[in-house]
Amino acid sequence: MKRPFRMTRAMFVIGAAFALAAPAALQAQDDPPPAEAEEMTKGERQLARLLEGRVRGEPVDCIRVFPNQSMRTIDRTAYVYGRGKTIYVQRTANPEDIDRRQALVTQRFRASELCRLDVVTTIDPILGFFTGTVFLEDFVPYTLVEDAEEG
Repeated sequence: MKRPFRMTRAMFVIGAAFALAAPAALQAQDDPPPAEAEEMTKGERQLARLLEGRVRGEPVDCIRVFPNQSMRTIDRTAYVYGRGKTIYVQRTANPEDIDRRQALVTQRFRASELCRLDVVTTIDPILGFFTGTVFLEDFVPYTLVEDAEEG
């Protein structure tokens, strides 16, 4: 007598990973470039509010990072590092792939800096499987403008 097929947990997790990743990969290949949107996305509006009163600086290749440094993820828009007077915006090569529900894993070449050439991957925080790669661009600093009346 032939034994019935039984799916193991590992087979289920691997199958689920492929089922989730395959449609996104195929869609990315077939999609034409997006047309210019007339209205800002939710993420762009959120970033604009965060940057109010700040002036854009010259982009830099690396930023200093500390274990307690703030990092904010704005879905499908950017990663924002730092707090206080100067913050750094990282849009990445594919900002449409940014998702705050994914955990970032960074392999840095320098312990105290995050640079555009560092290897950054994303993982599903619940199941722990690889979900993508992040290609960093230059970090753009935005500094608070001090009013002339205050000085």
